[in-house]
Amino acid sequence: MTESQDGAWLDDEAGRLVRPYTVSNGRTRSTVHFDLLSLVMATGTRPKTYLGPDCDLVLDLCGARPISVAEVAAHLHLPATVTKVLLSDLVGHNALTTQAPRPIEAASPTDRKILEEVLHGLRKRL
Repeated sequence: MTESQDGAWLDDEAGRLVRPYTVSNGRTRSTVHFDLLSLVMATGTRPKTYLGPDCDLVLDLCGARPISVAEVAAHLHLPATVTKVLLSDLVGHNALTTQAPRPIEAASPTDRKILEEVLHGLRKRL
């Protein structure tokens, strides 16, 4: 699909002109396990076959820095399940790498230091 044909998928006023699950060919399960906090990054390799304008947008988003699956879904205005299918397609074509989120140390919900940092952050925003 040429760049001029990509515009047929989107309309400035109406938004997306195809249903979200059309983007993933009706698939709802990805072949790669992603957490919403998993990070994805472009490898610099482009798929040999054209996967659609949404995959091009994903590669552009993931090219500069690692980005979470949730952020990609938000940028594309797609459900997370559809986004995960697109990402798994790109991982399968070696165009993306993925990194599982690092586990955080379990902290007590009443840890004074954490509560003070939250309070400090809230004061800065108000």
